[in-house]
Amino acid sequence: MKRRFPTGLARALQRFFQEYLPVQRGMSLHTLRSYRDALLLLLRYTAQDTRRRIEALELDDFTAERVTRFLRHLETQRQNGIATRNARLAGLHTFARFLIASCPERTVNYQRVLSIPFKRGAQRVPIDYLELNEVEALLGNINQKTPAGQRDYALFALMFNTGARVQEILNLKVRDVRFDPPNQVRLRGKGNKMRICPIWSRTAKLLQQLVARASSSTEDLPDAYLF
Repeated sequence: MKRRFPTGLARALQRFFQEYLPVQRGMSLHTLRSYRDALLLLLRYTAQDTRRRIEALELDDFTAERVTRFLRHLETQRQNGIATRNARLAGLHTFARFLIASCPERTVNYQRVLSIPFKRGAQRVPIDYLELNEVEALLGNINQKTPAGQRDYALFALMFNTGARVQEILNLKVRDVRFDPPNQVRLRGKGNKMRICPIWSRTAKLLQQLVARASSSTEDLPDAYLF
């Protein structure tokens, strides 16, 4: 009998990445890419494990036993560390939760995937903040004599000033910066939530200089990305 396409797995993956993650969950582009990589690696592993093509895989191939073997494959064959292994598992857990809501008749199967635990790695003491001399030392190591160094200095200065996530800074456009007092930036966070963050005048000056250097080569400056 000829196989019917698209398969249930293919339809589920399409809804997961086009509707569930970006629309219902408001996941960032960085998270979307991380989950995409995790599922892509699992699909390749499953195709090799079942000796079938990726496009022929079905929902029944997404099992706790296979996910467990896949995670072991990441550590032994791909030499991934615990942090990477756990990041892949986080994406698979999210996909399993999505499938439970979409395919309740398979709830028990996907609950077994959710029961796969994260691995505990070496304990690390978190860095709560940097002292002023530590910030100055870090910024002082950036070579401001080059355009790339000037950009990096402004980028790190803005990150220290606002405490924003890397993706929030990279998403900034020129129109999101207020160069006149009170100086501030408009940040887009998780779930597309907007917030206004004040910045120091010297940080605003760095950003203004950065924009001025790029203005000669940027046609639509307000809509241009800051970095």
